Amino acid sequence: MSKIISYVWPITKEIKSTINGTLEVTWMNGKKVLDSQNANYSYGTLQKLLHYGLTKINISSTSDILLLGLGGGSVISSLRNTFEHKGKITALEIDQVVIDIAIDEFKIKNLNNLEIICEDALSYIHNCNKKFDLIIVDIFIDNKVPEPFYTHTFWKQTLSLVNKEGYVIFNAGINLKNNTKVDTLISTFKTQITFDQYNKVQGANTLLIGKIL
Repeated sequence: MSKIISYVWPITKEIKSTINGTLEVTWMNGKKVLDSQNANYSYGTLQKLLHYGLTKINISSTSDILLLGLGGGSVISSLRNTFEHKGKITALEIDQVVIDIAIDEFKIKNLNNLEIICEDALSYIHNCNKKFDLIIVDIFIDNKVPEPFYTHTFWKQTLSLVNKEGYVIFNAGINLKNNTKVDTLISTFKTQITFDQYNKVQGANTLLIGKIL
């Protein structure tokens, strides 16, 4: 019934999180989306953004994928349903409230070969000894990427976990007034990875898509 009514007017449920503040699950035009106060977290512009990124790489060559930042799981839905990826996906999310939303509201557990881990991505990356064919970094608190996810330490460790000729997709920010941090990242690791930078994707986002050399 909510889905039908949403074609007339949106139906929103607010869910409180100590990490992400007030989150909203909204039925709109027959589709459910997850938003923070100032940004779409899943199944709206974010899904279109990451779908765009996935079209720029060879998904068929990827088996193991690591997702840092689960949200409602829209990129996982895209990988399974649009790109027909059948390999293992490991999804990291620090906020158990967000994980519960992904499971209860968006039925993400119905997708096969998926492991969801509630852990800080910095800690996981530091201790991980497994390699992946694709790492997607999509970590926001509201509409900001936390500063640690621009640092040399984080990216040095992250890139060490990507197989040769594997890929990285980084949702690097919204409405960035200058790209100093992004430029530094690209130049610092240019001998390890070739990044292509896409600005104003979906009108506002900066997206980095890289391939390990």
